[in-house]
Amino acid sequence: MKREIDISIISDVHLGTYGCHSIELLNYLKNIKVRTLILNGDFIDMWQFKKKYFPSEHIQVIRQILKMSNEGTKIYYITGNHDDVLRRYSDFSAGQIHLRDKLVLQIKGKKYWIFHGDIFDLSIQYSRFIAKLGGKSYDLLILINRFINHFRVRFGKPQMSFAAKIKEKVKKAVKFIHDFENTAIKHAFVQDYDYVICGHIHKPQIRTIKHKHKSITYMNSGDWVENLTALEYQWGKWTIYTYDELDFEMTSPRLRVKDLLKEDFEKDLLKEILKDSKETDWERSDA
Repeated sequence: MKREIDISIISDVHLGTYGCHSIELLNYLKNIKVRTLILNGDFIDMWQFKKKYFPSEHIQVIRQILKMSNEGTKIYYITGNHDDVLRRYSDFSAGQIHLRDKLVLQIKGKKYWIFHGDIFDLSIQYSRFIAKLGGKSYDLLILINRFINHFRVRFGKPQMSFAAKIKEKVKKAVKFIHDFENTAIKHAFVQDYDYVICGHIHKPQIRTIKHKHKSITYMNSGDWVENLTALEYQWGKWTIYTYDELDFEMTSPRLRVKDLLKEDFEKDLLKEILKDSKETDWERSDA
């Protein structure tokens, strides 16, 4: 049986990159029946897009979302910094699919402000080249991380997110996330929103603060690169969903992604790591 959800919000899927956990996301999407699905930015990574790398697993995610829209799910695609080229087509709608830069909702008398969040990131606003360069380095780190985790799982050890651990150790990264969250909350207060929902920083969070006799809730849907999380709304309550392979052990075979598909995908990842390593060495020697 599929889990029934009123609203699901996912962000930072980064389709078209090595770090995207497309197989896991496909598992998640096939196992929910949701009224409204909000893709809150960086769904397709157009900054890192390569013609040679857009595997069938990534295409299947897009097909699944199109299938969900045909079955009655309302889809909101909110643009982020990695798919910012779509912003020229904002406010476009086709059937159940709606392209937006931001979204304002009223739920049970509460006002929601939903957007990706890159407007608070000065590195993107004022130095897009540096932001893109950092994105490439991050993508390579995630790729190596997945390769190492492949062997950790084989030896019965839990997976680790090296990118997340680096963020926890680097004071500037911790400060950036803290400042990002506080900035979003302050803007929500000024514009009289009750909830503000972002993505961008890959840090799942639900936090409520009181400011001048008003409660404001900040939420972040995380990502499908490091954390594999989503925000879910059901029975009048918001929760953070975190993907767990064990959730799908007893699921109908029709809803599961084949293990063989995952093994083939990991082999392809290893090939791409070796290719990227050679390309990086060549670029450094040529510099």
